[in-house]
Amino acid sequence: MIFQCGNYQLNLRRPQVMAILNVTPDSFSDGGQFNAVDKAVERALQLIADGADIIDIGGESTRPGAIPVSLDQELSRVIPVIEALSQVCTVPLSIDTYKPEVMRAAIVAGVDMVNDIRALQEPGALDLLASSHVGVCLMHMKGTPQTMQLAPTYADVVEEVRLFLIDRYQVALANGIAKQRILLDPGFGFGKRTVDNIALIQQLARLAEIGPPLLVGLSRKAVLGTISGGDEFQRLHSGIAASVICVMNGAKMLRVHDVKATVDALKVVVAVMDQHQE
Repeated sequence: MIFQCGNYQLNLRRPQVMAILNVTPDSFSDGGQFNAVDKAVERALQLIADGADIIDIGGESTRPGAIPVSLDQELSRVIPVIEALSQVCTVPLSIDTYKPEVMRAAIVAGVDMVNDIRALQEPGALDLLASSHVGVCLMHMKGTPQTMQLAPTYADVVEEVRLFLIDRYQVALANGIAKQRILLDPGFGFGKRTVDNIALIQQLARLAEIGPPLLVGLSRKAVLGTISGGDEFQRLHSGIAASVICVMNGAKMLRVHDVKATVDALKVVVAVMDQHQE
């Protein structure tokens, strides 16, 4: 139940909350709000005060249809923020990137985890992580952010995601990444229809059986709006409901925008689950 990431060990007996910190101009719900270093630091410290267990920093939007950014652009956005936060943060820092060059620079700058939507499939990514001591999250995505929501189809979404995650987990292990350093993410909203996302929530326990802890990210995503209505700023309550269900189905880490509300909800979940197990 211990996740080893960099200089930190996170006890996953209590579900952990990963706070989203997008230092981008175009992320779908908070683009442009925290893309200055001082604003990003201020936001991160507030997220920690709200109860965040880890801060996930992203410099390239991966929303459906997002325009890719250059390596230099991404580095210029995230590295100054990581360097500043590494001096003041009391929780692990994560970098949300699929580019090995960004991973390498971020590790040097002080991150404790790599959150990779491409599951270390880019050339050099596996070797880099194997030679480091940081944690890693391997995510399933069908297509790319530019194409993933253009009519994705599955014969059995849960089985396809399960087999992909098993494969990437085994590849990571074979390349020298210790199992204690690995999380898996089914990739809600990344090449999935509403029916696919719901199926993955319903059968999340099947994915938990793979072995590594599960990270899930449903915060403010379109599937919540499809179900409950409202734009990305009106999905707090539906997001909390989805997060609670995911934790009760086996998720160990939640990647969210709304940290305080999620932390409060999880206190109830943990109290109920702990009493149930007594």
